[in-house]
Parts: sequence; structure tokens; C-alpha cells
Amino acid sequence: MNNDQPLRIGVIGAGRIGKIHAESIATRTPGAVLAGIADVDLAAAKETAVKFNVSLVTADYHDILNDPAIDAVAICSATNTHAHIVQEAAAAGKHIFCEKPIDHSLEKIDAALAAVEKAGVKLQIGFNRRFDANFRKVREMIAAGKVGEPHILRITSRDPAPPPVEYVKVSGGMFLDMTIHDFDMARYLMGSEVEEVYVAAGVMVDPAIGAAGDVDTAVITLKFANGAIGTIDNSRKAVYGYDQRVEVFGSGGMVSVGNNLPNTHVYSSADGVHSEKPLYFFLERYMDSFVAEMQEFVQAVLQDKTPPVVGVDGRIPVIMGMAAAKSYRENRPVKLSEIG
Repeated sequence: MNNDQPLRIGVIGAGRIGKIHAESIATRTPGAVLAGIADVDLAAAKETAVKFNVSLVTADYHDILNDPAIDAVAICSATNTHAHIVQEAAAAGKHIFCEKPIDHSLEKIDAALAAVEKAGVKLQIGFNRRFDANFRKVREMIAAGKVGEPHILRITSRDPAPPPVEYVKVSGGMFLDMTIHDFDMARYLMGSEVEEVYVAAGVMVDPAIGAAGDVDTAVITLKFANGAIGTIDNSRKAVYGYDQRVEVFGSGGMVSVGNNLPNTHVYSSADGVHSEKPLYFFLERYMDSFVAEMQEFVQAVLQDKTPPVVGVDGRIPVIMGMAAAKSYRENRPVKLSEIG
């Protein structure tokens, strides 16, 4: 498209994530214009539209897809709508930013990716943690050989509080709604595909989560194609806040990142040594990465470049999540090749 013209983006879904992306587009993304808001809850769409002076506000996202003045869409609606809207948006010639996951069905994911390929539009998947400055630095150091040959990856990812059980029932389970970020991070950081996963998991936070058929605590072992091994530990409840840490150890050294804190003061007294708790939740911890991923999507379209997180990057973590669930159910290591 013409680089002299801004990219006009319509946001589909005005919930929590939709509002974040709408604000990013409207106020923090050079080269982009927030051109429309759609949500089945029209009041939610109107609230965001009024805030950012957007004239196209609708309960029917087709109004955005059918508007020739809109160049791209950010799909932030419910997960079970993503794949279908991706296909429709591709057919309408819109470039697409789609929140993760594309779907919980590989068949539906593949249909969506085929539609994107056929239409020749850009597609970026919303794995925002890749755009976090801390994790990006770890990736850069590994890629530059600063740790030598990577041997061990350790990811700690713990939420401050569990989600509502109603969400658990429709989310696809912890491995597809929470650990999926860590699966993507493992691939991103190590620059190698995971070939096998093995899970030990249980219900230690909320019995209602177990009654809904899910787990809330897990340790996952990963085996990479390059021979490295990794672990992910997850919990739905860390009483001290949002715990997000990474360590990569290799033949030439180690690189690690800790939690982001509201400030870095440390107070020492006779009673002990005290510092701030980690930032409480993902909106605080990753706000800058949400902005960065949207900025890079816009530049990929304007400059006709491949987006930094493409369709296959949305597919593989879903396979990993399915393999993890199978490993837990069957109490054995599961190769990703068993899934698809």
C-alpha cells in the first residue's frame, strides 16, 4: 500500500484486549489510524469509540470488513470467533492482526491460514511477550552466541490470581490459555522447535478448576530439536504478584531476567530486607509490549515486510498445548508429531 497514507485499522472486539489495542492504535502507533470499533456489546464499542473520536461504531463486525476505507483489522473478539473472522477478513482484502490463539482446532487454524495465503494479506498473531524488552534482549544475546550453545531453558510463569471458573470452562484449559504464551516464548528464545513435552500437573489452587476439568499448577519438560532441554512452571496463583522470569544456560554462559517491579528500592533494617512486589498483572507488566507489537504490525504492512509473528507461530503453540494436555492425561512424554 501507499506508505504516504496511514494504515486505517478497525478493531473487532471492545473487551479488555480490544481496548488496549484501540488505545495503542489511536495514541501510540505512528502511521496508524483507529478507523472503526465493533463489538456485539454496542455499548462497549461506543465507549471506546467516544474516547478516541471514532465515527464507525457497530455491533456487526461485517460493517468494518465491508468498509473499503479500512485497510486492516485487529481481531480481539472471543477465541471461538477468531478463525472465522480471519477467513472473512482475508476474503475482504484486509491485513490482519489476530489475538492468540487463532483457534483450539487445528483444522480451523489451517483453514484460516489457507485463506490468508490465498488472499495475499499480512497476518500477525498476538504473542505480545516477544516484544517485551527483557525477553527480546535474552533472545538477542542467545542469537549472538553470548551463552554459547544453549543447554537449559527455565521459564517461570505464575498468575497472581486464578481466572473465573466460567472462563476456565471455555478457555481450552490452562495449557491453551496460559501456558501457550510460554510455549511461544520457548520457541522464540531458543530458536529451535520443541519435539517432545512431558507434564506433571495438578489442582492446588482451586478445587473448582479441577471440577471444571482443568489443572492450575504444572511443571512441563521440553525437549528441543537442537538437543536443549527446558522447563516451564505454571501456577494460577502467586500471592505476591505476577511472576515472570526466564533463564537460559549454555556452554558459554547464562542470561536471565527477573520480574519487573513498580520501583527498584530495597529497604534494609533490623527486621529484614524488603523490596516491592512484582507488578500485579499482565496489563501492567506487558503494556509496553502490547504497544510494540502493534507498531511492528503496522510497519510490516506499510513497508510490505513479513510480520514478526506469522501464522505458523500461531499454530505450533496450539500443538504444544494439545501435546501437554495429552501428556497429562496419559502420564507420559508426548511428541508433537503425534498431534499434527
